[in-house]
Amino acid sequence: MAIAKRAEAFSCPVCYYSRSQKQDTKYKYFQSVVELASNCHILVVACPLTAETRHIINREVIDALGPKGVLINIGRGPHVDEPELIAALVEGRLGGAGLDVFENEPEVPEQLFGLDTVVLTPHVGSGTLETRKAMADLVIGNLEAHFLNKPLLTPVV
Repeated sequence: MAIAKRAEAFSCPVCYYSRSQKQDTKYKYFQSVVELASNCHILVVACPLTAETRHIINREVIDALGPKGVLINIGRGPHVDEPELIAALVEGRLGGAGLDVFENEPEVPEQLFGLDTVVLTPHVGSGTLETRKAMADLVIGNLEAHFLNKPLLTPVV
């Protein structure tokens, strides 16, 4: 919903796929990812990684998005079948991709680096003030434990 709200600010039409239709939204619902991809220009993947969502973006979805479509994955790397994505980009079956997560992190496929239709960024999903404060608190807690000869909160094994 947060992504949809931001897209609306740019006058982007918003539609979605989910396991079930949301009753409290004005956005158009599609019953499958393929149907959604067939009806949009930009497909943003932002869902939990489960057995059902692993490779939710496969060849069929990529081909439905098409040579003018753009895939943006800000969820988890394994949501996208990376070899299929790379093949589609190289062959021109997909217009472009924006990725900040990869299937076998921290490895980024070499083939992606040379493509002008791809934007790669480091995953910044944890870059919230709350998360950064919790990370800093954990460092301080570990330092205090170390210097007080107490068990570390997050020991390195």
